[in-house]
Amino acid sequence: MKLSKIIHIAWTGLARNKLRSLLTMLGVIIGVAAVIVMISVSAGTEATIEEQINSLGTNLIFVRSSFQRGGFGPGAPGGGQTGGLTFDDATAIAENVSGVQGVVVEQPSTQTVKVGNVTVEEVQVYGTTPDFPSVRDMTIATGRYFKQTELDRTQKVAVLGSSLAEELFGEGTAVGQVVTVGDIKLTVIGVFEERGLVGEADFDSRIYVPITVVFDKFTPSFFARMRGDSVQLIYVETAEEVVMDDVILQIQLLLAKRHDVTLDEPDFTVTTQEDIIETQESTTAAFRSLLAWVAAVSLIVGGIGIMNIMLVSVTERTREIGIRQSVGATPNDIRAQFLTEALLLSLAGGVLGVLTGIGGAYLYGLYGELRTVILPSSLLLAFTSAAAVGIFFGFYPANQAAKLDPIEALRHE
Repeated sequence: MKLSKIIHIAWTGLARNKLRSLLTMLGVIIGVAAVIVMISVSAGTEATIEEQINSLGTNLIFVRSSFQRGGFGPGAPGGGQTGGLTFDDATAIAENVSGVQGVVVEQPSTQTVKVGNVTVEEVQVYGTTPDFPSVRDMTIATGRYFKQTELDRTQKVAVLGSSLAEELFGEGTAVGQVVTVGDIKLTVIGVFEERGLVGEADFDSRIYVPITVVFDKFTPSFFARMRGDSVQLIYVETAEEVVMDDVILQIQLLLAKRHDVTLDEPDFTVTTQEDIIETQESTTAAFRSLLAWVAAVSLIVGGIGIMNIMLVSVTERTREIGIRQSVGATPNDIRAQFLTEALLLSLAGGVLGVLTGIGGAYLYGLYGELRTVILPSSLLLAFTSAAAVGIFFGFYPANQAAKLDPIEALRHE
């Protein structure tokens, strides 16, 4: 029997019970839409994380203190601390590692900031270095950033984030004004352009000062000062033309020598943006797989619905099957007819599910809390899964129909 004839007979059979066919497709529609929406949410989350990491700056290397050692001893730089990173390490990297375009150290402190009658509590005060704007890809809106001479002299100057400047001074000019940070008066020399949130960090609500001011004025305890100018993290920006791995090796060898440690057991870690992105991608990939399996359950439920309805259809149409066999239809013709009906149900449900999934992902991204990215591969995956479900769950009822005895089928009432 020709394929076109089989499709026509199958479609006629489904059209006799339009409502039942639609309800049967509903499970497939929900399953396909769930696959698309869930993968879109996962892809959106992954894209957001990658953008946030890249927004930290370009060509960055992150040097973190791992604090595997501690105490004081002669092996430390300058005969002091023997564990973790120090501000002098950042200076050494800038001076001795080739291919480095900028080095930034951040040391945070939380203080109350006052201007006249305006008081803002729990403001993040970040001690940084002159390369901060270029390395962290931030732009000065008014005024300027502090210079190396101001850092060396521990001058009491500050640069404000845009929202903090507006909160403290309203529409007035912030540059040239004096703010009280904790008990220390600082002169505002610049205001950054609006940057917004990067992850959970609000760059616009911070105040930026020379790191030497933080060490001198905002180090919390005598013990912390005794340990030296320790830092948690050093950002290293490399030139675009250099090989990142070469710069990383230079940094590792330099710090290992300064800290008197081996590369097998360092008291620091060196990572790049790509390392962080790969780690995040592995996490989101596992999350995406979990979501896909949850959505696949809906497809399986839809497939079970197709099998159930097709078995009912075979029972209801037993006499019809006997008549077709008596006029020359072979078991393969009967099997093909019912398998085609199941496939048409799943494919129609797949098309409607894809449209529903695209609409659902778009609306969720528009009004929900998470970003969504619709991947073409997810549409193909969902649609082919729907077809596979129709074939898999439709084969058993079709095979049962093909195995009916013509005489017994004709006797069926």
